[in-house]
Amino acid sequence: MAINLEKGQRINLEKSNGSKLQNICVGVNWGAIEKKGFFGTKKEAVDLDASCAVYDDKKNHIDSVNFRKLISNDRAIKHSGDDLTGDLNGDDGLDNEVITLDFSQLTPSANHVAFFINSFRGQDFKDIPFASIRIYEGTPTKVSQEFARFDIANDATFAGNVSMVLGVFYKRNEEWKFSAVGVPTSDKKLEQTIVTIQQNHL
Repeated sequence: MAINLEKGQRINLEKSNGSKLQNICVGVNWGAIEKKGFFGTKKEAVDLDASCAVYDDKKNHIDSVNFRKLISNDRAIKHSGDDLTGDLNGDDGLDNEVITLDFSQLTPSANHVAFFINSFRGQDFKDIPFASIRIYEGTPTKVSQEFARFDIANDATFAGNVSMVLGVFYKRNEEWKFSAVGVPTSDKKLEQTIVTIQQNHL
C-alpha cells in the first residue's frame, strides 16, 4: 500500500520486502482551472512544468532536468516531455509529466535531487483544483507499484505563488531518502526556484 505523505514528512526508500528502490518514476498530476461565467463554467488549461535539480553535498547546483533539457548529463534522470494543458476533463488518474530517476546511475557527487513545479503562464496555485506528486516503480506509461503519494490541494495560502517545491531526495550514509516539502514560492522562473531550493530546502 502506498504511503500518503504529509508536508515535512521524511521516509526511507525501502519496500515492504526490505529491498531499496533504485529505479523510480516521479509523476506529477494537475487539473485545469474552472472559471464560472455568465454562460456557465469554462475550463482553462494549466501549463505546469515539472523539473528536478541535482546538488552536491556542498549544496552546489550541478545539473537540472526540465522541459528544455530532458536528460541529465549522467543520463540517470529523464523527463517525459512538456504537458501544456493539465487534465481538462477532471482527474483521469494519470500523470501529466513524469521524471524517471535511476539512483545507481547518478553521478557520485550527487547528494540531493529536488523536484519542483513552475506555472509557465503564471497561473496562481490557489486556483488550480488539484496537484499531486507520486513515487512509483514502472515506466512513464505504466505503474508497476506505487510507493508514496503527496497530494497538494488548492489552498488559499498559495495565493500569489506560481512555483512550488514538491520534495527532495537526499543521501545519508550512502542511502537515499525522501522529504516531502510542499512549499510554494514566489519565483517566476525555474532558474529562480533552483536557487530558492539551494538556499532553503537542502
